[in-house]
Amino acid sequence: MPAQAYAGKECVCQFRKGICDQSCVRDMLETPLYIACLKLKGRNCLVVGGGDVGLEKVEGLLACDGDVTLVAPDAHPELQRLAEEGSITWHRKRYEPGDLEGKFMVIAATNDSEVNIGVYYDAEKRAMLVNVVDVPPLCNFILPAIVRTGPLAIAISTAGASPALAKRMKREISELFGEDYARLAVILNDARGWAKSTLPTYQDRKEFFEGIVNGEPDPIELVREGRESEVLELIERHKERAAAALAAG
Repeated sequence: MPAQAYAGKECVCQFRKGICDQSCVRDMLETPLYIACLKLKGRNCLVVGGGDVGLEKVEGLLACDGDVTLVAPDAHPELQRLAEEGSITWHRKRYEPGDLEGKFMVIAATNDSEVNIGVYYDAEKRAMLVNVVDVPPLCNFILPAIVRTGPLAIAISTAGASPALAKRMKREISELFGEDYARLAVILNDARGWAKSTLPTYQDRKEFFEGIVNGEPDPIELVREGRESEVLELIERHKERAAAALAAG
């Protein structure tokens, strides 16, 4: 179970049961989650809490070009440095509901359950995205482990059941799908303009790219062997076939 929700510990969720009995997370593994990638560039994101976890969340938002505001009476030295250099805005105070105004999302990373609960309810009233770290009942979205290589981003989630397993999977996936896949993604992206302007339907474009990715020779093996020119030749051959099929049909 999540770090802050296990039987016998003081309750940290909105149900205020005194001692946690895990009832708030029993359906967690059965809850279907809609997986999406959010575009944060230029969007205002709030982090409440200035400790180590707050720093981790701030860095994750900055990596995606979010405009980050931190609300916390005190902050990790690295967060102070980010504020001093202008990378984030730091309001050195306790959280208030008004801090949510104009924000796209909020992540609460405090050790004060009442503050976290307040952030959750205040955000829900505004139909905002809200995540309270390690407390699934106080979240309407979760933050999976992410493997990033170039344009590739692979999300791993165990729905909170085992963060340790998610970390192992992240390590193994990063080894399996590395720079070769990222490079191929960039090469294929260059062909998207041609496909969109030439192939009239989604199905045509789907078959075009799947023929390249899943065909022979294997484009991943060609990239791994430093034979990118042959990948480009492969794409050109598929363009010719697709264009010929379109003309004949």
